[in-house]
Amino acid sequence: MNAQFKKGVLELIVLESVRQKDMYGYELVEEVSKVVDVNEGTIYPLLKRMTNEHYFETYLRESTEGPPRKYYHITAAGILYRDSLERDWNEFNQKVCSFLEEQKRGRE
Repeated sequence: MNAQFKKGVLELIVLESVRQKDMYGYELVEEVSKVVDVNEGTIYPLLKRMTNEHYFETYLRESTEGPPRKYYHITAAGILYRDSLERDWNEFNQKVCSFLEEQKRGRE
């Protein structure tokens, strides 16, 4: 997938994933990777920035597999931002698809 496409939609995918349920970092990497190929080096800085922007709150939960895990929980601001990104994405997607269809019809 084109890196610029991925960069543009990554925040929306992360926000939606955490809206569904609180997640810890590696779990989120696995979830997002089902949609776009990402690694921890991409997700963790994004999570830090979005937490600083108050879209997520974090808390620690004990783990049976090692040290406690930091979980991310979406805030009300995060939900509003996610909804805004979805509207923007849908509008952008619709415009691009319409443009491509018009171009295709023009070639026929």
